[in-house]
Parts: sequence; C-alpha cells; structure tokens
Amino acid sequence: MIMRRSGKRTGDGATSRPQRALITASFVSRVGNGLFNTASILYFTLVVHLPAAQVGAGLTIAGLCGLAAGIPAGNLADRHGPRTVWLVGLALQAVTMASFVLIDGWAAFTLVATLDRLAATASGAAGGAIVARAGGDRPAAFRARLRTFVNLGVVVGTLGAAVAIQIDTRAAYTVLILANAASFAAAGLIAFLGVPDYRPLPRPAEHRRWSVLADRPYVSFVALYSAMGLQYQTVSVLLPLWLSAHTDAPRWTVAAVYAVNSAVCALLQSRIGSTVETPRQGGRALRLAGLLFLVSCPLMALTADVPVWVAPVLAVLAVGVHSVGEVWESSGGYALAFGLAPDHAQGQYQGLFGIGFDAGQALAPAVLAGAVLALGQPGWLLLGVFFAAVGAAGPPVAAWAERSRPVAPEPAERQGGSAPVEADR
Repeated sequence: MIMRRSGKRTGDGATSRPQRALITASFVSRVGNGLFNTASILYFTLVVHLPAAQVGAGLTIAGLCGLAAGIPAGNLADRHGPRTVWLVGLALQAVTMASFVLIDGWAAFTLVATLDRLAATASGAAGGAIVARAGGDRPAAFRARLRTFVNLGVVVGTLGAAVAIQIDTRAAYTVLILANAASFAAAGLIAFLGVPDYRPLPRPAEHRRWSVLADRPYVSFVALYSAMGLQYQTVSVLLPLWLSAHTDAPRWTVAAVYAVNSAVCALLQSRIGSTVETPRQGGRALRLAGLLFLVSCPLMALTADVPVWVAPVLAVLAVGVHSVGEVWESSGGYALAFGLAPDHAQGQYQGLFGIGFDAGQALAPAVLAGAVLALGQPGWLLLGVFFAAVGAAGPPVAAWAERSRPVAPEPAERQGGSAPVEADR
C-alpha cells in the first residue's frame, strides 16, 4: 500500500483555496494554449514565411530536446519545493512565447521553440507535484475537476483563435501570441498568490536522484500509457485526414467531431474521473478505455462506406464513443501516475510520466498518418485491436506495481505510540 499524502479535508464536492488557485491558473494558461496552438502553424507559415517542412522539423527538434528537462526539473521540485520550479517554468514560457513575435528565420524559430519546450516540460513536472500535494483526501475528484476546466480553457481559446484566423493579418496573429504569453504570466501570478509554497517531504535513505528509472513497474506503466496516448491524435490528426481523403462527408464534419470530443470530455470528466482513485481502479479504467476504442475505430473506418448524409452522423457517433474512452483512459492514467509515485518523489515521477507522454505524442503523427492511414480500413481495425491489447495490460501492470510498493506502517495507536501517522490509501 502507498501512504496517502496529507491534505486538508475539503468535504465532498468542496474545493480548498489551493485547489481553486490551481484550477484557475490552469484554466487561464490553457485558454492561452488554445489561442496559440490553433493558429500557430498558420502564423509560422503565412506570416513568418517558413516552409511547412521547416516548421515541422523545428517543432520535432524542440519536442525531443524538451524531454530532457522532465526528470531534472522534477528532482529540483522534490528537493526545493515544487512551487518555485513551477513559477520559474511559467515565467520562462511567458518570455519564450512573446519572443515568437520577433523571429524572422528558421534558426531563431527552432531556438525559441526549444527553450519553450524545455520550460513547458519543467513546469509540467513541478505542476504535477503540486497537484499531488493539493489533492487532499479525494485526489481523483480534484484531478478530474482540474482536467474539466483544462478542457474548457482549450475550447475557449480555440474559439478566440477562430476570430483571428478569420481576420488573417499579422496583427491578429501577434495578438494571439502575446495573449498566450500573458496567460502564462497571469497563471504564475495566480499561483504565487493562491498556491502554498509546499516544502520538500523527507526522503528515505534509499532514495536516489534517478530512482524512478529503477522502478520497473512504473516505467512499464509509463510505456503503456504513452502507447495508449496515440488515441488523442486519432481524433485530432487521423480522423480529419480520413474524412477529407476517404469520405464524402462535408467539411464541417471535422469541426463537429472536435466539438463532440470537447463536450463529452468536459461533461463526463468529473463524473467518471472522481470514481477512479486507486491504482487498481486505474488499471481497470485503462482496460475499459481500450474496449471502447476497439468499438470506435471500426466505426470511424465505416464512414468511407456510407452515403454522404450518413458519414457525419457515423463520425459523430464514433467520436462520442471514443471520447468516453478518452475520459476513462485519462482517469486511469492519472490514478496510476500519481498513485504509484512516492510522496517524496512526485516531481521526479511526474517528470518521467510527462516525458513518456510527450514522446508518444511526438511519434503519433508518423504512426497514425504514415501507417494506419496508408493501410486504409484494415489500419483502423488494427488500431482498435492495438488499443484493446494495450488496455488489457492495464490491470496486470497495476497489480504488479501495487505489489512492489512499500507497505505503510501500522497506525501509531496500534503500535502503542501517540503520534498520528498518515492513513493507507
């Protein structure tokens, strides 16, 4: 069993002040992300006049370099407190994002993008440690609520970006970029005012700086979750390409599936996510998610074989099923990512979790567009079987990981002592 991190009881449905600050800061920063991510490629290609191939190469280099910051930043968060590392990361992201308005060539673009990804990875690792500390006695419910607002923030930002894309001027894109930079600064200010400066937790004598890499069950879980993470770009990359190249569905279908995906995740994340608290429940959630993806992927494939008026309906149905699976998948992933990590090393463990997820996302376009799309409908079927197989590994990996965790000591009153200890999870 893993010792439950201490936290002030907030009651069912209640939210503590640090939790409210975290939710607000995350929402604000994700509004900025929605603004920027939606229009960034257009800015770099149409305004800065970089070829699309150069933009892709620069982003790939930045993404791979950014992975290097995860575990070192997590270690800093564990040793010196996560809030400082998180605030520094947010401040650096504000600076790097604002610098994008000054770039005029590929080298400058790649440099700024790399610094931005390093800062994002570092703040992600430290932010994960803060979420673990602020979770209180119902961490799963808090993480689900946090993710709901993160999704809403991206939706709001995306709607704002649509306005700038319609205007389609350098000034409009510049406003988007500076607004994203301001969102990081605002999130940092909110965190500084509302999130406690959590102090480092005592480390056991056997702790090592890279101990997470020796935790084979956790590394196996990260690899598992990274593979299942392909499902995110199934909706954002693979399905739009499929609809445009292999079906007669009207173009608005792409926008419809995005809207359905966002709506389902926002509506169900808190309801489902709050029920997935333990690592064992997380493993079962991954298995259920895999089965739902096994249903959704063939449905997406069938859009190529139906009349034009049926294709949008079938695509929306498929994405609805897929989105429910996404909620179970993310809930299971967070239950395992946080629940298996020792309290004193949450930063380090969240750093590795972020590295694995980001690496999977970096490979996703090549795997989905290059392999699955090339195979056509059989590729969709293989993708569904792949997700189901990965999900089926969730329960045994979770059980293996739980068996390898240290057993929490007996409560003090059972040992004849008077000092309180943390309860078992």
